[in-house]
Amino acid sequence: MGSVTIRNLDDDIIDSFRTKAELNGRSLEAELRAALADSAPLTPAQKVALADRIRSMSPYRHEDSTHLIREDRDSR
Repeated sequence: MGSVTIRNLDDDIIDSFRTKAELNGRSLEAELRAALADSAPLTPAQKVALADRIRSMSPYRHEDSTHLIREDRDSR
């Protein structure tokens, strides 16, 4: 498991998470871990944006391969 250090957090944010932790019956660290876990998964829109970004890095552009399949079939 990894570790992360976050510096320069506003005291109000820390106090808010401390209060939430008390209300949920867990430590501040457990509350922060739960908050990060809840916000970590990508939304469908973010997944599409990531796929588009990866696709744009490829110099190859996909095209309709129907004509290639027909050429191969007709060559037999």
